[in-house]
Amino acid sequence: MKFGRVDHPEAIDFSLPKDQEQTHNILHKFEPNSWNDVRIGCAKWNKKDLKGFYPKGAKEELTYYSTQFNSIELNASFYRMWPFEQFEKWKEKTVENFKFFPKVPRLISHLKRLQDSDDLVTDFTANLTGLEHKLGMVFLQMPDNFLPKDMDRLTPFFEKWPDEIPLSIEVRNENWFKDKAVEDDFNAILLKYNVCNLITDSAGRRDLLHMRLTNQTAFIRYNGANHSSDYDRLDDWLDRIEEWYGHGLKNLYFFIHQNIEESSPLLSAYFIEKFNKRFSTQIAIPKTL
Repeated sequence: MKFGRVDHPEAIDFSLPKDQEQTHNILHKFEPNSWNDVRIGCAKWNKKDLKGFYPKGAKEELTYYSTQFNSIELNASFYRMWPFEQFEKWKEKTVENFKFFPKVPRLISHLKRLQDSDDLVTDFTANLTGLEHKLGMVFLQMPDNFLPKDMDRLTPFFEKWPDEIPLSIEVRNENWFKDKAVEDDFNAILLKYNVCNLITDSAGRRDLLHMRLTNQTAFIRYNGANHSSDYDRLDDWLDRIEEWYGHGLKNLYFFIHQNIEESSPLLSAYFIEKFNKRFSTQIAIPKTL
């Protein structure tokens, strides 16, 4: 994980910014203090990245991972257009109450940059049905060269996207957050199509903490810095999530990355244990070997 990486995380102000007013206005439409769905997981499941996580003799990595976490940020779907059968195999390898959060393929987001992609979207979303009830929210991560001048590409894409598959989006170019008019126009499109405004917490890109929810779901990609501050940052997130929960937040999708991914399960276990105590939930705490 190189995006947003810094050499000296101790020099970063990691305090979370205030919420935008829209966040509370949106959440107040829903019943407070009750969850529909909470998913906390990592971004990878292979032994190469999660060294020390798997017990000796564990043969099927994904199966074991699914016994420790209730979800995975499925980055594998970013790198190629997988067939229906592959999504079906992933589904069958996991325990019952598990969900996948696939990334839209880079062929659509980075190469086509959403243009001339109707057939690709049709194929991708049809193949996703191989996950059946284990399909969570899909996320569309746009490249840094996707600029506000390209905003007119969003509406045709969202119109093509199936309503029954929840979608979130992450825009990375800093110009999306510099101009309030641009941000408002972008936000209006997300509201119209009920697209979740994904939040990224990264040391080197504090501007991505827009704190502007567009529906009852908070999708947060937390990028740790392999630094002691990672734990304090998670404590701050628990405070903010508790505020949102009290206003009406219904779904939380929280995925933890690290510069050195082998530390991700340990950081995730810390967060899940604290989350359970805070919200009286019973999410399984992964074993960190």
